[in-house]
Amino acid sequence: MSGLRIPVDGPDGSGTASAVAVLAPNPSPMTLDGTNTWILGTSEDVIVVDPGPDDDGHLKRVAERVSDRRVTAVLLTHGHPDHSEGAASFAAMTGAPVRALDPRHRLGEEGLADGDILTAGGTEVRVMATPGHSSDSLCFWLPGDRAMLTGDTVLGRGTTVIAPDGDLGDYLRSLDRLRQGAEILEAEALLPGHGPVLPDPIGVLDAYIAHRRERLDQIREAIRQGARDAREIVEMVYAEVDRSLWPAAEMSVAAQLNYLKTL
Repeated sequence: MSGLRIPVDGPDGSGTASAVAVLAPNPSPMTLDGTNTWILGTSEDVIVVDPGPDDDGHLKRVAERVSDRRVTAVLLTHGHPDHSEGAASFAAMTGAPVRALDPRHRLGEEGLADGDILTAGGTEVRVMATPGHSSDSLCFWLPGDRAMLTGDTVLGRGTTVIAPDGDLGDYLRSLDRLRQGAEILEAEALLPGHGPVLPDPIGVLDAYIAHRRERLDQIREAIRQGARDAREIVEMVYAEVDRSLWPAAEMSVAAQLNYLKTL
């Protein structure tokens, strides 16, 4: 059982029996409350996931949380700076290697790949490749907690942008894979890279999949109505979205247009 912890005042301190979030001070429309750095493990060895930005105060706070334990590895859900920028500094503080799918973000000889299994202090972590938001996106199953760390593949609020280094076709396949896994493993929680813990994994994933299909239908309709490029589609389809998010919406529309060309 996951033993969920969901503080009423935000993501900091939330988690499961063997995972706890430490919130980075980098809130924004794209990062929501900030980046969730996850500490995994309940005994002398721990794994840290996504150290976040290279913010000295945040990294020292994470290091202090694990000062009486050994950090065996730093894992990255993907290489975007709000998740990975502080990894080298945190590795220098703790002596832990940095493991990632993309070799450019590794420190040490070992990377990460789909199907890898790691352990720390009795906590098992299973690696699942979930490309889409970015080409190097990973999720991490915690079978003992029936929970999954989702990075930016699933957020605690709202929906994910398909970044320029991502692909919508891959993303839809990743959502389908997560949905199937959540059902098979009877998942009880999603632990996102931004925003609060989500206690209904299947419901959340169903909503994500439905939302993507609905947006594709809306874009098809916008094109039928004469929209000529991503900006004009955003003005029609994302009219209810805060204009500060329109640049991100344009990225997603561009990804969706590329996807529609493949059908």
